[in-house]
Amino acid sequence: MKILVDADACPVKEIILREAKAREIPVVMVIDTSHELHDGYSQVITVDKGPDSADFKLISLLEKDDVVVTQDFGVAAMAIGKGAAALNQNGLIYTNENMDRLLLERHLNRKVRRGGGRVSGPRKRTAQDDEAFEAALKAVLSKG
Repeated sequence: MKILVDADACPVKEIILREAKAREIPVVMVIDTSHELHDGYSQVITVDKGPDSADFKLISLLEKDDVVVTQDFGVAAMAIGKGAAALNQNGLIYTNENMDRLLLERHLNRKVRRGGGRVSGPRKRTAQDDEAFEAALKAVLSKG
């Protein structure tokens, strides 16, 4: 088992590293060339700044029973399809049961934006989000 992180805009890298170190689980952080990351523990893989290049690299490294941390529903769906666990930075554990709804919401929001409409953006991050993420990560790691 390893933890793969879509790390470009991931606000919970420190929590991931703390939990991974405590369990001696390898971590792979995937970033594009517009970011720089050196944490002394994880393997950092830098990819070109192309559309979805970090996502494709992360999925290519993924194996069954790995854990993926991503905000991207598409990446999460592919991870689940490969037998991995996936969760987002707010502690939502992606499952086959909630994936269809999440992908439909993403599609509808894109449709609204293309039509000139507006959808609400993400709310400001809170300490409760970090706590929910940590609890979800611990739950996922304890299953592995």
